[in-house]
Amino acid sequence: MKTLLRHGLAVFLALSTLLIMYSSMGSEKDQKYLRGTNITRASRHKESLSDPVLEGYISISDHKPLKMHCKTCALVTSSGHLLGSKQGNKIDQTECVIRMNDAPTRGYGQDVGNKTSLRVIAHSSIQRILRNRNELLNMSQGTVFIFWGPSNYMRRDGKGLLYNNLQLINKILPRLKVHIITRHKMLQFDDLFKKETGKDRKISNTWLSTGWFTMSIALELCDRINVYGMVPPDFCRAPNHTLVPYHYYEPMGPDECTMYISHERGRKGSHHRFITEKRVFANWARTFNIHFFQPDWKPDSHSGKHMIIKPTF
Repeated sequence: MKTLLRHGLAVFLALSTLLIMYSSMGSEKDQKYLRGTNITRASRHKESLSDPVLEGYISISDHKPLKMHCKTCALVTSSGHLLGSKQGNKIDQTECVIRMNDAPTRGYGQDVGNKTSLRVIAHSSIQRILRNRNELLNMSQGTVFIFWGPSNYMRRDGKGLLYNNLQLINKILPRLKVHIITRHKMLQFDDLFKKETGKDRKISNTWLSTGWFTMSIALELCDRINVYGMVPPDFCRAPNHTLVPYHYYEPMGPDECTMYISHERGRKGSHHRFITEKRVFANWARTFNIHFFQPDWKPDSHSGKHMIIKPTF
């Protein structure tokens, strides 16, 4: 309880600072089922000028569902494989660019680009988002934000910590396009994980990663997805795999493969199943228009293995 109160106080103080800073601001295809689940891409008439409705992602301001569609998306991971890649221009030329959590672009634009159309954010990243608000909030008036978190954090009865904080952010910065994932949609993501892996998320002590939510959301709103910085599932098992930081913006942080393997093997407490998720993504790439870059690889549809097309460095 004390930890929760400290967390709430820290967020409140950060939001109070935002209020002082910005108080003067004015307000201003076909139906496609994801491998037999009910997470779908909304139907879209070819001659319609409006974006399709994506159910399950509702606006903090008016509780209306998200309307968005992109022909081509760049899904930019936070992997250290992007360092030195010089993929920034290619990423920025994509119609929609999707990023995760608080991954910055300032100072890394040559490798990761500068454009952000959509940012998918975990509940645990809210304080880092506020600390980096000048870049991630103030300079992101055109960006769509989708926050996800446990249902008790999203309650609308005054007891949902994240929901309350997001409402305050939206009042301070009314032009921000802030959305949350509904409880019903979160249950769909759990069901999707179970159908794709055969494992119950709760029983297996698994926390779905922000990457899982981001890839699934991208399948709903993008016709083509170019993924940057994601390794194939068996990459970390190779004895001579490249060592890179887990986050490109934390060069002294943990090694990516060390993080993946430790979480995959973890049984006590809840862990992300990064490698299991990547197996699912590779399977999806055999059906949907998903392509992997930096490192460049594609699933071998015959053997089920993953082939590196060219070296990363």
